[in-house]
Amino acid sequence: MFELPKEERICSDKTIDSLFTDGDSCFKYPLRVVYKPRVEVAVSTSRMLISVPKKRFKHAVDRNRIKRQVREAFRLNKSLLSNIGQGTDIAFVYASSTHYPQERIEGAVTSALKEIVKKLTPHANDLQ
Repeated sequence: MFELPKEERICSDKTIDSLFTDGDSCFKYPLRVVYKPRVEVAVSTSRMLISVPKKRFKHAVDRNRIKRQVREAFRLNKSLLSNIGQGTDIAFVYASSTHYPQERIEGAVTSALKEIVKKLTPHANDLQ
């Protein structure tokens, strides 16, 4: 349950292009989150992508640390996406130029996942 296998990562250039051109986005500082429901039938797994700009973090060590933090936060909270009932492609783009502690990153990821569930679940708006 708390694992992140290769099938849950976006690797295809075609998928990445489609995600950034046709996907919706939200901003939960320090992350910009782009998401798009998967159109394949009977696919319930969500996939993710993390981007940390080299322009903001020159050293690979810093970029890798942030990617590790976001990956861990997603791994621990991806169960929130099980309410959607379909697969979702999600891209996390780090928008800040400073480091933040794990708690702040995890809060942003959790908040973004809750917003994605709220927007993609058709009956969620009826419950409010």
